[in-house]
Amino acid sequence: MRILYIEDEKLLADAVKHLLEKSDIAVDWTDDGEEGLRLAKKPLYDAIVLDIMLPKMSGLEILEILRKSGNKTPIIMLSALSEIEDKVKGLELGADDYLAKPFKTSELVARLNALNRRPPLREEKLLKFADLRYNPENRTLNGEPLTEKEGEIIKMLLESKDKTVQKDYILGRVWGGDMVSEDNYVEVYVSYLRKKLKKINSRVIIKTVRGLGYKLIDPEAE
Repeated sequence: MRILYIEDEKLLADAVKHLLEKSDIAVDWTDDGEEGLRLAKKPLYDAIVLDIMLPKMSGLEILEILRKSGNKTPIIMLSALSEIEDKVKGLELGADDYLAKPFKTSELVARLNALNRRPPLREEKLLKFADLRYNPENRTLNGEPLTEKEGEIIKMLLESKDKTVQKDYILGRVWGGDMVSEDNYVEVYVSYLRKKLKKINSRVIIKTVRGLGYKLIDPEAE
């Protein structure tokens, strides 16, 4: 198991980190709220142990930002404050558990292990159009794996459904503003996607709207 530990009390953090690592739990530690948020956004951790009182950004702010962005990494909140409002606020914002300081490291280990055994609550957010089902989480279209750029393009088309997505918009989103002169990049990847649609026997067509861009067409709906 690998966790992110965000705690500004260095002596406490050193002791807890040492004991967690003796329990075969790898620990990345930071004492800074803003740095903690940056690290927490990375898909590296099985859990996050998050203190409420932090410099630059509070633990509750970090928790709220992560949950609003869809981050579902299990989070245990820590606080030296005994106020019940702290615990309630953290749980309302999406914390999975709460420990009041001071705590025994053995209890933290037990709670981390319990969270790690819990089946992940994954919401399969499929994007759908006609007979297409795209899963952004594993980047598969009707079970067929896509490359990163193919996935980004089909996602934009599916989100727009039968509306036209401008070529310049696709180029800017997928390749960035420094690639604006290379609009044939979009044409190449759209051709790749058309081949994938044939491979999965989809009836959906990616139609070129001359001078504008692309849109999805379901011939059976016309």
